[in-house]
Amino acid sequence: MDLDDRLRHYFGTADLAVLTPATFEAGTERMHVDLGLEKDRPRRFALWTLMYMLGVAPDLDVAFKDEADRDAARNFMDMADRAGD
Repeated sequence: MDLDDRLRHYFGTADLAVLTPATFEAGTERMHVDLGLEKDRPRRFALWTLMYMLGVAPDLDVAFKDEADRDAARNFMDMADRAGD
């Protein structure tokens, strides 16, 4: 997945700084719907990581049925948090 493409898909722009609160909310709602519909595990994980970085990801037990996917998400969360420090 190309980040700019995903941002344009959900928000109409790759520049998050220009988003209005309503546009951000509408885009993140579409992301939640797509996450619920996505069956491909790698694509689902990639979408969840984008949602996590935007602060709108659902809880792991809601997002992932498979324990291995939840563990991978926890690892990603730890790495992202360390990178932010």
